[in-house]
Amino acid sequence: MSTTTPEAIKKLLENLQSDLRALSLECKKKFPPVKEAAESGIVKIKTIAARNTDVLAALKENSSEVVQPFLMGCGTKEQKITHLCLAAIQRLMSHEVVSEAAAENIINMLWQLMENGLEELKLLQTVLVLLTTNTVVHDEALSKAIVLCFRLHFTKDNITNNTAAATVRQVVTVVFERMVAEDERYKGVEHPVVVPGNSNRRSVSTLKPCAKDAYMLFQDLCQLVNADAPYWLVGMTEMTRTFGLELLESVLNNFPQVFLQHQEFSFLLKERVCPLVIKLFSPNIKFRQGSGTTASPAPVEKPYFPICMRLLRVVSVLIKHFYSLLVTECEIFLSLLVKFLDGDKPQWLRAVAVESIHRLCVQPQLLRCFCQSYDMKPHSTKVFRDIVNALGSFIQSLFIVPNQGNTSAVINPSATSNPGAPVAAQTGPGMMGVTGGVTPQPAFEYRGTWIPILSVTVQGSAKATYLEMLDKVEPPSIPEGYAMSVAFTCLLDLVRGITTMIEEELGQDESASVMDIKASPLQKETPENPQLQSESDKKEQEPVPRIVWEEMVNACWCGLLAALSLLLDASTDETATENILKAEMTMAVLCGRLGLVTPRDAFITAICKGSLPPHYALTVLNSSSGVLSNKSYSIQGQTVQIISPTSESHQQVVAVGQPLAIQPQGTVMLTAKNIQCMRTLLNLAHCHGAVLGTSWQLVLATLQHLVWILGLKPGSGGALKPGRAVEGPSTVLTTAVMTDLPVISNILSRLFESSQYLDDVSLHHLINALCSLSMEAMDMAYGNNKEPSLFAVAKLLETGLVNMHRIEILWRPLTGHLLEVCQHPNSRMREWGAEAMTSLIKAGLAFKYEQPLSQNQRLHLLLLNPLKELSNITHTDIRQKQLECVLQILQSQGDSLGPGWPLVLGVIGAIRNDQGEALIRTAFQCLQLVVTDFLPTMPCTCLQIVVDVAGSFGLQNQELNISLTSIGLLWNISDYFYQRGEAIEKELNREEAILQKQAEEKGVPLNRPFHPAPPFDCLWLCLYAKLGELCIDPRPAVRKSAGQTLFSTVAAHGTLLQHLTWHTVVWKVLFHLLDRVRESTSTADKEKIETGGGNILIHHSRDTAEKQWAETWVLTLAGVARIFNSRRYLLQSLGDFTKAWDVLLDHIHSAALSKNNEVSLAALKSFQEILQIVTPVKEFEKPETFSAIGVPGVTAPVTPTGPGRPLPRIDSLGERLGKYTGPEQITVTDEIEDSSLWWAAWNTWYKIGSESTKPPASCEKIIFIPSQPFLTALIQIFPAVYQHIKTGFSMDDLKKLGAILHGSVSVPISSDASPFILPSYTEAVLTSLQEAVLTSLDGLQKAICVGPENMQIMYPALFDLVLGFVEFSCKPPQYGKLETKHVANARFNQIQLFAPAEWVALNYVPFAEKSLEFVVDLYQKTACHKAVVNERVLQKIIQTLRIPLSLKYACPSESTWKLAISSLLKVLSIGLPVARQHAASRKFDTMWPELANTFEDFLFTKSPAPDNLSIQEFQKNESVDVEVVQLISTEILPYANFIPKEFVGQIMSMLNKGSIHSQSSSFTEAEIDIRMREEFSKVCFETLLQFSFSNKVTTPQEGYISRMALSVLLRRSQDVLHHYVEDERLSGKCPLPRQRVTEITFVLKAVSTLIDSLKKTQPENVDASTWAQVIALYPTLVECITCSSSEVCSALKEALVPFKDFMHPPVPRVQNGDS
Repeated sequence: MSTTTPEAIKKLLENLQSDLRALSLECKKKFPPVKEAAESGIVKIKTIAARNTDVLAALKENSSEVVQPFLMGCGTKEQKITHLCLAAIQRLMSHEVVSEAAAENIINMLWQLMENGLEELKLLQTVLVLLTTNTVVHDEALSKAIVLCFRLHFTKDNITNNTAAATVRQVVTVVFERMVAEDERYKGVEHPVVVPGNSNRRSVSTLKPCAKDAYMLFQDLCQLVNADAPYWLVGMTEMTRTFGLELLESVLNNFPQVFLQHQEFSFLLKERVCPLVIKLFSPNIKFRQGSGTTASPAPVEKPYFPICMRLLRVVSVLIKHFYSLLVTECEIFLSLLVKFLDGDKPQWLRAVAVESIHRLCVQPQLLRCFCQSYDMKPHSTKVFRDIVNALGSFIQSLFIVPNQGNTSAVINPSATSNPGAPVAAQTGPGMMGVTGGVTPQPAFEYRGTWIPILSVTVQGSAKATYLEMLDKVEPPSIPEGYAMSVAFTCLLDLVRGITTMIEEELGQDESASVMDIKASPLQKETPENPQLQSESDKKEQEPVPRIVWEEMVNACWCGLLAALSLLLDASTDETATENILKAEMTMAVLCGRLGLVTPRDAFITAICKGSLPPHYALTVLNSSSGVLSNKSYSIQGQTVQIISPTSESHQQVVAVGQPLAIQPQGTVMLTAKNIQCMRTLLNLAHCHGAVLGTSWQLVLATLQHLVWILGLKPGSGGALKPGRAVEGPSTVLTTAVMTDLPVISNILSRLFESSQYLDDVSLHHLINALCSLSMEAMDMAYGNNKEPSLFAVAKLLETGLVNMHRIEILWRPLTGHLLEVCQHPNSRMREWGAEAMTSLIKAGLAFKYEQPLSQNQRLHLLLLNPLKELSNITHTDIRQKQLECVLQILQSQGDSLGPGWPLVLGVIGAIRNDQGEALIRTAFQCLQLVVTDFLPTMPCTCLQIVVDVAGSFGLQNQELNISLTSIGLLWNISDYFYQRGEAIEKELNREEAILQKQAEEKGVPLNRPFHPAPPFDCLWLCLYAKLGELCIDPRPAVRKSAGQTLFSTVAAHGTLLQHLTWHTVVWKVLFHLLDRVRESTSTADKEKIETGGGNILIHHSRDTAEKQWAETWVLTLAGVARIFNSRRYLLQSLGDFTKAWDVLLDHIHSAALSKNNEVSLAALKSFQEILQIVTPVKEFEKPETFSAIGVPGVTAPVTPTGPGRPLPRIDSLGERLGKYTGPEQITVTDEIEDSSLWWAAWNTWYKIGSESTKPPASCEKIIFIPSQPFLTALIQIFPAVYQHIKTGFSMDDLKKLGAILHGSVSVPISSDASPFILPSYTEAVLTSLQEAVLTSLDGLQKAICVGPENMQIMYPALFDLVLGFVEFSCKPPQYGKLETKHVANARFNQIQLFAPAEWVALNYVPFAEKSLEFVVDLYQKTACHKAVVNERVLQKIIQTLRIPLSLKYACPSESTWKLAISSLLKVLSIGLPVARQHAASRKFDTMWPELANTFEDFLFTKSPAPDNLSIQEFQKNESVDVEVVQLISTEILPYANFIPKEFVGQIMSMLNKGSIHSQSSSFTEAEIDIRMREEFSKVCFETLLQFSFSNKVTTPQEGYISRMALSVLLRRSQDVLHHYVEDERLSGKCPLPRQRVTEITFVLKAVSTLIDSLKKTQPENVDASTWAQVIALYPTLVECITCSSSEVCSALKEALVPFKDFMHPPVPRVQNGDS
């Protein structure tokens, strides 16, 4: 509550009055003067209150009077009254109504009370209120008040003592605060400058009042501490140094600005404080523990803890605040501090010294100043370095057992230049387990010395323990580990401070330089340290030169590293380890940023060694640089060998694994600390890769070994995953580490991910380090199958993947190295090399660059090139990876490959047969993808490569299906060419022009296959050539497929080719292919192939290589023929068509004569095709008029009429004209050419025919006989050829033809084939071959009929030919000496077997019969022809027919003789008149006997009728015989005078014979009456009788023949009858044989017939003797009446009846004179 409000004032007045009243009451009895004063005081107050508005001012003015009663009250020395008065005085003071005079009075009164020892605490309180509430007390009064407090401090009462001490401290502070306030008030007001050299201590006239008081006070404090008399504090009786030092320290610490701003005070500092401190330090410096005290002028001989400790506090403050004023003095202080750390100083002294140093270490700016002021000055103590080294030395000394009596020595930097060598530590993150006697308390343990780590301070603040023990007089006992802990914290804070400061400044520096580069004016500002208000401000405004930072680091790194390494080794606490590692790492980074390579590598090496097991043989750490040679640390003159942890190690083992070494060694153990160090290493690499430079080598080598020991193996993308060790005792990991592994693996990956933020140079350092690591791993992996270390390869991959945006700068070293890895003999190594390589390539192609790949051809090719390089590696696994990569690239980036296509296709096409199926299959998948999806997107120049690659897959022999599918691809490709023809052609022509130009510039010819052809045609030719190669592949399936594809594509797409290119197609592709196939077929193996791969059975028609090649030949020939056929117009215009035609015919010829039925038949089919049995006429060329086909006139010869003449695209112009102009022949150039082609065809046909039908010379060895289909096809070709050559067809040609036709029909068939070709036995039909032969003959005879006269002389030859065929019905032709079995008469199933032959002759009957019909037809047309008459054709016909007719029932087929006889009858009906006509010319003389014999042979055949002949059949046959006799009676006998007599005689005797000998001897009784050929006998009789008894007998000879015949007949009848009767009589009851009965029956019938005939004849023609003979039969007939046989009786009846005509009366014996 404010003291100036009306309420407060009113209350004050009330309180004062009540105080005075109380005083008056108390003093009423004892002290009347006091009472009176009090009462007058009340009046005074009331008056003041009444008269003044500003009551407080008035009160202050009159304060001496107002205070007076209370002072008097104090003078009574009565406790109660004094209490009351002091309270009232304090109330006045607190309202600030005390004037200077009153204050002086109050102080004097208080002094008296003090001297009397009254109310000490109340006094102190009052003084404090007086001095703090206002500033009225000055100068002597002030000094008196201060002295009063001091004196109370030294009373016997403890409470008073302490309260006084506190009051003194507060009062001293108040004095200085007043000065500060005064300075604030006068800020900006000029005040006279102090002359510096003023040494008079009393002269402080220049100072203002408050400043003066402060000056006097401080000066006297110095005096007192120095045990001198004070100048100002008069009345001091005693003083302690400890209290004085505390007060000095508090002033210096709390008001540094006073000393810095006022030179008077600065002077005091220099002149009084520093010498004082140095003087007081002397016993501490000289003292040696264990030695006696030396004489010393100083009051204290032995170090005295309270003073020593306070002195150190003062020193700390001096250094902290006034370093800039006291440079030299500070150097002394710092050197002292360093000395206090010596081992021979008391423990407490070392402890407080280390606490003091700690206070400095948390002020990096100060440390930098030390470095600038001392270390960097010549001839100056290297203070900063000494401090750091002293700390290190101090820490090391704590581990050394004290009884070794070390001499003091400051650590020598040169002796510690190897900070990293022997530090082998074991560490790890994770838990510090409580195992093996390790206590959970954090501690350092080294060589059996165990030092606990105490928590001494918060990081970054130097909170001391012993420097604060102001109440202790005796040195405290320092707990074990305290000094170590402080020193440890000290180091950490030192590192943290320096690095933070330098890095901040570096950051500003770098950003400033960036700003400078941008040319912007820059005010460089550094943050001001508010505590350093001095000249150092000016320094801070300038940027700190880099050399200072470098000097600081150079000064401290050795000491730091020595100490930190030792602590790291000794640490058993995770947190401590973490802190040490962090310190080492920050130092390493700082060195890196400053470019200090040696210290950087040293710190990194220390961390690396900490990560690995002790004594781990890792060369890179032991010899990483010359500076780090193997020396031990020298600690205060004694060499310390770092111990390796033994079995009683204080570290928890968390992992056991294999060391990464060439020779297998035992296991190594990783402790938790190792893992912890590893994490630090990872952290370092991850966050500070940019500063590592060449140290990457160290870091990565270490990580590689750790990763190996922990058994991490690389996974996809290069990230490491925990995996099992492959060999040796498997890695043992505790659960603690197991949980850590994923984290470690993750950090490892992030480490390499962060490489994307490195600059190019750092990145190259990283890549180089990885490459050299990988080289080492490769060297280790040579020659053994141990699992290799894949760390480096995996990490190269990771690094590449994250740096895609600048891949160009690292691509070559990266891929160059990976290519080497891919060639490594160790498969795991290789596999990873390939994995890395392919992943990088895929990522590279997929990455979105600033300039897209499509516009950056160079980068595109750069990325794909290593993929191609992989093709040179022979390892299958590498190729597999390569091809899988290609497949993935195609799937993801196929559309945008552009200029990379040749490389990709090159990879796909780099397959070889030795690479195994799997590889080829993968490569082929790629190709399929290319062909199905990417042909349109690739440059057209690559299409040829696609063709080559597809071809190479066709030719590989590992996987048949792929070969076949690749042929399918070639078809797809050709289809694509066809569809996109125009576009491809344009692009290729454009490219061609560019290439042509380049070639001309270089003066070299353009080099490409099939060059003169246009580029698009060349593409086709390459395709055809590839297919051509596949057509002669060793595998039949491939050949077949390729052949079909080749011909299909030529047929389907050939129209796109230029006219001239066809020349190349024909000669280079088609004929070349035919030659190769023919050659291969002729040399093919004839060995039987059992199975076709696996268990597939092979058909017998394909079971030798030869047969398989035959199939190819067939296909090829057919294909070529088809092309010739379909493209004839085009080919004929090429110029050398005739030559090509001949070549083709030659191929057909050789194929037709091949010893393979399939080939030969196919050759003929091709022959048929190229002859195009009908010429196609294109729709638009069907001529309405002659002019339409370019013929100027019908009769004029056609000649080219100049350039306008259209090229007639026809096969034979002349032939087509012939269709329109009838018989007139027009000479046309095409016709001549054409006919030459046809004659070539005829010659080929003849050669094929004559060679194929020629019978074999011998039949010993197995021979080849042409098949029926072949011969059929051959013969079917003839009519077509003949149509074109008939005009020039000569007799010779006809003979040739005849030979071939005869030969072909004679060829037997194989017994296996006979069931298919021979008709079943029930039907007799022609084979197709025979039909073809007849068709050919028919065509021929028609042509001869309509042909000119000169052609008709061929008739006889034609007859000869066909008659030859007719004979086959009874005499099948022989084929050389080959034995055949014959199929005989089908009806009776009689197969006559000769030797069991393989060959079966055909059933020629139908053919012979058809031929016979042909002969009859032809003869009917040509009987009168001159040549036919002259050449005796009729006789030849009869001769030929005689054969079947004479055989009759013995003919193989009964139809034969029936047809023969009917044909004979037809021929004779035409031929006999002609013969009679030419009787005079005697041309037919030889024919008559032949005819007679023929009749004879037929009518009286030697072959009996078959048993199973039915009656109807027999009657039919008899009627045929009757017909013959009728023919004789109508056509021959009437013209006997034109016919030779001998012939007529033969005929008569034959008729005679017929009338009697007509009995068939083998009939059953039931049939006998029918079977007697009665009709025939009758007709014979009648004819005989007709001609015997005719009136017109021309010659006696004829009559004689008739008579003789009759008498013979009658005599024979007589005999038969006579014998029969006798025999029957003799036989009694037993009947006679059936035969006899038949005979007698026949004779009886003949008799009756004879009598009838005689009756019909002219009586004059019958001789009387004949009648006599007839009548003479009568008695014999009568005798027969007794016969028992009913048949005989009925016949007898018929014979006897005619005799009635002889029953007439007898006549005279003599008549006309004759007897």
